[in-house]
Amino acid sequence: MQRYQNPIIKGFNPDPSICRVGDDFYLVTSTLEFFPGVPIYHSKNLVEWELINYCLTDDSQLNLENCGCSQGIFAPTIRYHDGTFFMITTNVSGKGNFVVHTKDIRGKWSHPQWIDHEGIDPSLFFDDDGKVYYSGTTQDVWGRQGIAVFEINPFTGARLSEAVIVSYGAGGKHPEAPHLYKLNGYYYLVLAEGGTKYGHMATIFRSRNPYGPYESCPRNPILPTRISRDRPSRPRAMLIWCKIRPATGGRYA
Repeated sequence: MQRYQNPIIKGFNPDPSICRVGDDFYLVTSTLEFFPGVPIYHSKNLVEWELINYCLTDDSQLNLENCGCSQGIFAPTIRYHDGTFFMITTNVSGKGNFVVHTKDIRGKWSHPQWIDHEGIDPSLFFDDDGKVYYSGTTQDVWGRQGIAVFEINPFTGARLSEAVIVSYGAGGKHPEAPHLYKLNGYYYLVLAEGGTKYGHMATIFRSRNPYGPYESCPRNPILPTRISRDRPSRPRAMLIWCKIRPATGGRYA
């Protein structure tokens, strides 16, 4: 049994994102107004972590001029595909969403490739057919926040298709932090919604197509923040590892 004690990484490390490459795990976090940007941690067991590098180490990669408190770099996502690492994130006090890449996780990362899409919480999904999809927040013509998906070139940041709003969540406000996964022919869309206070929750949806339509899991929210009116308490952040079971009989397993 692997023993651990929280926090597994001490200090200021919000919005963790993890990818696995063989027996190695790599984790990045938000850095907001601090420089260098987006630390990279390495682990073999998900418990003991070592800081090995930063994604954004030059002024040309990270412009924080006139950046206010709690602005700057929001919610990075790290991915690995075909020998290359990708990190996608948002500079909310700069030019918005961008992606960088490298073949050497301990070496120099590329210059930012800016993405023509507003919103936050960008993520990348590499499909089996070679297509790469961007997911992130957006607003429709009525100002409602939703989740957009479009095809992207992860090396240049160029959009290769029109953005399609695929979800408005499962009823919570501010649907955000989307991530796409695929298992047994289904695309799974995982979201955070309900705001960042007492209504915060995680929800999941599935579809046969990355552009939807997505059906909501009947067990949503899969991770709620339950606060009793009689016994108020502060919600706690949790990192949950799970294996998505295949769907059978047209229902969620």
